[in-house]
This record gives sequence, C-alpha cells and structure tokens, in this order.
Amino acid sequence: MVAIGRWSGLLLVLLLTVSFVAAADHIIVNSQDWRDVYTGSQYGYLTGTPSNFLVSTRHSTILLYAISTDKDEILVLSSRSQPFITGYESILLSRGYDSPEEVRESNLNLYLLEQLEDVDRFIVLDDAYGYNAISVAPFAIQDKSFVIFATEDNIDDIVSILDDKNPEKILIYGQVDRAVKDELAQFNPETLNLGNRFDNNIEIVKRYQDIKPTRQVILTNGEFIEAGIMSGADPVLFLGRENVPEAVRSFIIDGGIDVGILIGNELVNAATFVRRQLGISVFVKFAQGARQPTGSISQVEDLDRFPMPSYQLGIEIASIVYNRATGSLEVTYHNTQDLAIYFRSTITITDGDNIIIIGDDSPIFLDKNEYKTIVYQVDSDGNPLVFQNDELRGDAFVVFGEGPKSLENTYQKSFDIDLIDILDDAEIEIIGLYYDKLENRFYVEIENVGTTDAYVSVELIELIINGEPITIGGDGVIKIAPGKKAKIPVDVDMDEEDLDDNPEITVRAYYGERELSRIKIKEETFPLEFRTGYTRYVIYGLILVLVLWLLLLLATKKKCKHCGYKNARGRKKCVRCGRLFKEPKTHRNLPHR
Repeated sequence: MVAIGRWSGLLLVLLLTVSFVAAADHIIVNSQDWRDVYTGSQYGYLTGTPSNFLVSTRHSTILLYAISTDKDEILVLSSRSQPFITGYESILLSRGYDSPEEVRESNLNLYLLEQLEDVDRFIVLDDAYGYNAISVAPFAIQDKSFVIFATEDNIDDIVSILDDKNPEKILIYGQVDRAVKDELAQFNPETLNLGNRFDNNIEIVKRYQDIKPTRQVILTNGEFIEAGIMSGADPVLFLGRENVPEAVRSFIIDGGIDVGILIGNELVNAATFVRRQLGISVFVKFAQGARQPTGSISQVEDLDRFPMPSYQLGIEIASIVYNRATGSLEVTYHNTQDLAIYFRSTITITDGDNIIIIGDDSPIFLDKNEYKTIVYQVDSDGNPLVFQNDELRGDAFVVFGEGPKSLENTYQKSFDIDLIDILDDAEIEIIGLYYDKLENRFYVEIENVGTTDAYVSVELIELIINGEPITIGGDGVIKIAPGKKAKIPVDVDMDEEDLDDNPEITVRAYYGERELSRIKIKEETFPLEFRTGYTRYVIYGLILVLVLWLLLLLATKKKCKHCGYKNARGRKKCVRCGRLFKEPKTHRNLPHR
C-alpha cells in the first residue's frame, strides 16, 4: 500500500505538471543556456502563451515590473544546472503573484518537446551552429514547427519521443551529425543545406514568404535572441557583420524586400550600405521603455537580448613587397585565429600619378593560424605589373568569412610597398597520397627535385565530409632538402561513407625558398589509396619488449647480504666483496636406521 501510494503521488505530480504547463498564463525562462531560452520562447509562441527570459541576475526583478500580478499562473522554466536565480518561485510569491510554479530540467528542449501535444512538424538542427536556430525561428512559428537540437549523443532520446508523436514533417536544417541523419531517415525527412548559412537563410525566408507574404524583414547576424526575432511576425534575413554577401544583396534586390528592421545597432554600417546601395528603408530597433520606475521622466533601456555562441575570425597582411626580379607583387596574409577562413582582396596601388588595381578573382582558403603568400602578376585589366617609381603606396580592402560565400567581415590597411630582387629556385613534385585508417589522417608525399631547400605546405581541396565540401590544410610547413622526400600529414576523421564519397583527392602545395613567402603553387589529383604504417607499430612493439626485458633484469638482480651490492642474477659470489652466495639446501639420501 505504501508503494502504491508513492507511485500514485508521483503520477499525480506529473499530471499536474503537464496540465499546468498547458494552462500557464505567462512563461519566464530562467537559464544561462541559450538553448533553454530559445526553446522556452518558441514554446510560448507555439502555445500562445506570453513569455520573457532573464538576461542577468539583476534582470530577475526588473522584468517583473512588466508582468502584471493579475496573472493567475506564472510558469518558470529553470535550468537545473545553470539558472540565473535559484528559488525564483519564492521571489514571485514575495512580489504578489498567487500561483507561480517552477519546473527545473537539465534539458528543456527535450522536456518541452514531450509536453507539446498538438505539434507534429519539427525542424532538426545542430546546436553547434547557433545562428541556424535564429534563421529558422520565425519560419518555425509560421509553420507551427518545433525546433529540436539534435546531436549523436541525444538522437536516440529524440527518436524515442518522435515515435510517439507520429511526425507529419521533419526538416533537417544545415549541417548535422551523420548519426542524426541516419536515425531520422525512418521519418523521411527533408534536408535543407545549400552549403553556407546565408544561402540556407535566404531559402528559409522564401519558405516563410510562401506561408505569409511580406515585404518586410528583420535584419540581424544570428548572434542573439530577441523577442521580435522569436515572435515570427517577420522573417529574419542575415546581413553580415561588416560586409553584405553577394547572395544577400541579390535577394534584397530581386526578392521584393522594401523594409528592413535592424535589431540592435552593431550592424549599422552594413545596414547603411543596404539603405544607400540597395534602396530599401531601414529602421533601427535598439531600445525599449524602462520597466523600473525611475521618476517623472520616461527612460529607455536596452532590449532584452540573450547572446548566442559566437566565434572570432581574423586576418591581417603581414607583408607586401614588389619583386622586381619576377615582376610580381607578393602579399603575405596571416590568419590570426584558430579557425580556417576564406578571403578575397582588392588592392589599390599608387604609382606616381597612376592608379593600379589588383585583386582576387575568387575566394582563397587560409587555414587556422597560417601564413600564405599570394602572388599577383597582372592588374585588373590583365596587364603585367610594371611600376615607374621606387616609392609605391597601396590600400588593401579584404573581405573574409567562414566560407567562400560567407565573406561578411572586412579588413582594411594602408601601407608602403617595399622593393626586393629575389629569384626562387625551389622545385618540388607531389608524388603520392594515401589515407591511414588507423591514424585517421592523409599523408601527402613530396619530393624536392630542385637544388635548394624547399618549404612546403599542403591542402586537400574540397573533400566531401558528411556530404559537405570542405578544404583542409596540412599540419604546418615542412622543410625538405634537395633530393629528399617527406610525408606531410593531414588529419581528417573520415568514416566509410566519407571515403566512398571521395574516389579522387586533389592536393595543392604551396612552396618556396622562404618559409613565410611560399610563392609557388603545384596541384595534383590522386585516386584514393589506403595504407597503414604497420612497420612503425612493429618497431614500437619490439622497443616495448626490450624495455620490459631490461626492467625485468634490473628488478631480479641478486643482492649481496654482506655488502649490499646488486649482482647479475647468475653469479655465485659477489663481485664487490667476493663472498659466496649461500647455496640452497638439497635433500640427501640418508641410511635407514
């Protein structure tokens, strides 16, 4: 009877919790985890329940000035491990709210997914790419879809919940783990992944417009959560931090967009470009009315914005010289961060009264923390670079980003151009490529066929990893002496499906006599080949056996009881003092008595 009573009480608590969640008058999300804030906000809009989220500890009381105490039931969705305020329910009671209830969960996304009863459409994405969640937020509300954060670690739990919900439609948005794709295949999902976040975002805006035609968009960069973004009233269009990508410019011009609402003022420069160059009206939403009483004069305060995970990209021009011996401009770029980027430059050179413009025709890959020298031999009209003066000055404008179509950041620098006279006689051949499954890495085989030392770095061009083309750089710069060969490793974790998707691999090598100015390029394509360095493991094993044998000999030496000297195991007397070691007693045949 006691056991039955306990289970009945637990069941009653669960039923009350579920029914309360459905009947809440207002939702407050109390969590320092953006996934909880996002999930609580979309849950509120999908169920028609007003919601707010905390952005700091102090905000927990300021927020309450905007929520009437007439609300019968306040639901607090709190993170079990990362709340802003512990015991927030008691604070609500002390401020005059009659029936607040607090739910504490370690994963609000899965918890609220289970609570939704009338939603059978879902959008699945990886929480490693927070901007994807912002991109789909307005569409999800209009489409009556719930956004699920899926990884290979939680996909089994998600599938178990979805089995009970019999989904009508599942949309996989952006890049997700292969395990997620495999487990969701049973639901016949649709996948939207065009290779970069701006193209994906434009496509989801088009789908929003199919449901709710509009000529107004919210302009943002996907780095924070804000109520207007989550409401679904307008679609979100990514603008870029400093530069507006070409795809976004074309969409604004061709997509019938008349009005842009900029959330926050961090993107004012990009928004100004949109207004002036693309001809749409732009309004800035950067503040709200103060909720805390401060006096007779109405005050304003910042918008409630919750930060999303962000990353820093960086590039700089380390050096720029004109090499008179080769008639080329050598520009050395440096990736200052631990994330690979793509970039494209426009360089304007002043040669006396002449203005000469050079630049890149397409984006160039620059691996994390890498130095790479790009050689320019002609100007924008295709004319050879011939300068008349010894004093040259230039201005560089570089756009860069995480992908070749995501060049949203800018870098500008003015500089004097040094003159040098250096020939580069380095010469190499790319003679082979293979993949080692035990080590999860490629090895690129390089031979120095020249007469001078060669510094070499390599890239594998557009490997297909998890269905997406990715360029990957090798492990640093290798120095190879004339006539010698070297193997440059490139770490890539590939499963069998990835290997099947890459029957051929293209290798690009940058090389030269100077380590930081590898001005020559060579490229080769090889069929995928597998090898394993078993020999090295055999050698490692033999060395280990030898070490263990030596340790055994050292550990079993015979110690002299007289002087303490450790003798070899087979000796019969001590090397140091000459004492005989005592022989073990043996049984003798004694006569019978």
